[in-house]
Amino acid sequence: MLSVWFRVIRVRFLLASVIAVSLGLALNWQQNFSIDPFDAILIFAGVLALHASVDLLNDYWDFKRGIDTKTKRTKMSGGTGVLPEGLLKPTSVYRAGIVFLIIGSVIGTYFVITDGIIVGIILGFAILSIYFYSTKIVDSGLGEFFVAVKGSMIVIGAYYIQSGQITIESILGGIVVGVLSSLVLFITSFPDHDADKSKGRKSLVIAVGKEKASKLFWIFPLLSYCVIIIGVSTNLFPVLSLITLLTIPLMIKSGLGLQKNFDSIDNLVPFMSSTLMFSRITGVLFVASFLIGL
Repeated sequence: MLSVWFRVIRVRFLLASVIAVSLGLALNWQQNFSIDPFDAILIFAGVLALHASVDLLNDYWDFKRGIDTKTKRTKMSGGTGVLPEGLLKPTSVYRAGIVFLIIGSVIGTYFVITDGIIVGIILGFAILSIYFYSTKIVDSGLGEFFVAVKGSMIVIGAYYIQSGQITIESILGGIVVGVLSSLVLFITSFPDHDADKSKGRKSLVIAVGKEKASKLFWIFPLLSYCVIIIGVSTNLFPVLSLITLLTIPLMIKSGLGLQKNFDSIDNLVPFMSSTLMFSRITGVLFVASFLIGL
């Protein structure tokens, strides 16, 4: 049963939030040479709880709307399959999503009390966007934008709690990991295009069509790379941050693969996987550059 819950929470996708929190902490360490371990653990717990919440509620609403029963499930797309297979009750998944949302909110409220209104604004955005993500947000075509903003706010929030300030470095760093996370959502929405569209869901892929959307792939990694290069050239990021450019071949492989296979679910799976790998490796290298390149 535990493995089923891990599956519906999509544990491996939680790494995006781990990277975002780690970047906020690494930025603070690079600049202030300090980490509050108790706060750091609480930040990880709160952010992961909120991330689990949005995934659980997304699975619930996709099932209730009949989207998951119309998609072809792969290891990268089409939902977790837990509810269509009857492995858990929909009400159980919904309640678990709400419980994780409450846990994350309680931890966030603690930081609002200790660190002030800035955390409150970030927390308020998180709670509202998580609860309405699978209905209002994705139906308005703002899914990719939400994920990018969410990633950015995690970095900024983690850094702010540790340092008591918001800097240009934390904002730019947040943009890098936020856009990298958004890229994963973008490419994994290609196989779900038909099912999502039939049920009124909107995504960037639906808005412009699969073929045109496949050419938009390059915007995401190029934006992240450009922000990193600008950060290094203005001495906001350590020179070692350029190590992230080592993932360019993986980015090219993923982008070309998408353009050739955007209309074939089975053929697209390896390139969805390589995009996920590109996003995570780039993020990890970016975090490492602040810990090593002091």
